[in-house]
Amino acid sequence: MENASKVIRWAITSSVVAIILISVIAALGISNSRKEATVCTCVNIIIKDSTESQFVSKTDVEKYIASGYGKCKDMKISSIDLTKIESGIDNQSAVLKSEAYITPDGKLNIEVIQRKPFMRLQKGNKGFYCDSNGYIFPTKSGYSSHVTVIDGHIPLSLEEGYKGKGKNAEEMKWISDMTEMVAYMMDDKVWADDIVQVNVRENGDLILIPREGNEKFIFGKPENIKDKFKLMSCYYTHILPAKGNGYYSTVNVKYDGQIICKK
Repeated sequence: MENASKVIRWAITSSVVAIILISVIAALGISNSRKEATVCTCVNIIIKDSTESQFVSKTDVEKYIASGYGKCKDMKISSIDLTKIESGIDNQSAVLKSEAYITPDGKLNIEVIQRKPFMRLQKGNKGFYCDSNGYIFPTKSGYSSHVTVIDGHIPLSLEEGYKGKGKNAEEMKWISDMTEMVAYMMDDKVWADDIVQVNVRENGDLILIPREGNEKFIFGKPENIKDKFKLMSCYYTHILPAKGNGYYSTVNVKYDGQIICKK
């Protein structure tokens, strides 16, 4: 009798499990069937950091999708390749990262994070932005970011439309040194407001041009940054008050512990 009871209990349990499995399979079948039939109702583009900058617009993203993938609206969602859409958008120089996903109502959502310009490189008539990670990308017509401008004999081989990091170790080192200098200026706030332009001489020396005053600071190479800015501070706090505005035309702080002023 005990064995018979066990057999009966086993049979009941097995039947229940079978019913559950059949229900799950049926539900999945219905779900897949609905997915096959559901079409993309609309494309919703979200620029996640749009309050900070407008380097990438919703219209830009729509163009990226149209040229790299095609029309998505009214397509069956089962045929939309989200990875391909993301790859096409991520390939655009001003985009840092994108994420595409579809909600149950058939809406294709695309979230985009823009690259944030950190400094501007102006080489002749060719303009580029560089982000804080050293990634270079072209400027955009009709858009301007209020960042430090670096021009002159920039030691980078930048052809029209270039995007990416430095092409060799030397270029990457220079970019890293420059981003470190600009970061120091931004952290200090005073220097970020005071220095409006950095000119690169043919010998590699940097010339820092302040917003006010006639002085140009000969900074030398982008190294020993903190010490050189301390020397510049000494000029403003001790030498300038004694001599007055416009007395010196150049202030050289490139040499260790020295301030060399010339009329």
